Amino acid sequence: MERLPLLLIEDERAVMDFIRIALERNGYTCKTANSAIEGIKVLESDEFIGVISDMRTPGGATGADVHAWIVKNRPELKNKVLFITGDTVNEDTLKALNATGAPYIEKPFRVQELLSTVEKIFGKAQ
Repeated sequence: MERLPLLLIEDERAVMDFIRIALERNGYTCKTANSAIEGIKVLESDEFIGVISDMRTPGGATGADVHAWIVKNRPELKNKVLFITGDTVNEDTLKALNATGAPYIEKPFRVQELLSTVEKIFGKAQ
């Protein structure tokens, strides 16, 4: 049986491609979404082992909104969320991250940091 993919929510194309390629080269499969709103739509219909989401995406919804939706609608994934952010100096972003309780890594990050964090949260790729 093929393992379920990770959902990657990221609006910056270069960052999305960097993460997707790093994950795929290490045995994970990914489905991508360009915004939190698009990510929620995908979560409504598809199955995933977890979600990697930027905290800030266009369209009015944030990574914290994705997490809140998951807690309410897909509780089996509530501990399977990893945030990526370049905005931890922003007090609102830090409050939102802390409120979710989900782990996060700060941009810019090294591939090895991403992979070790992904492995801790989602398990080794098969």
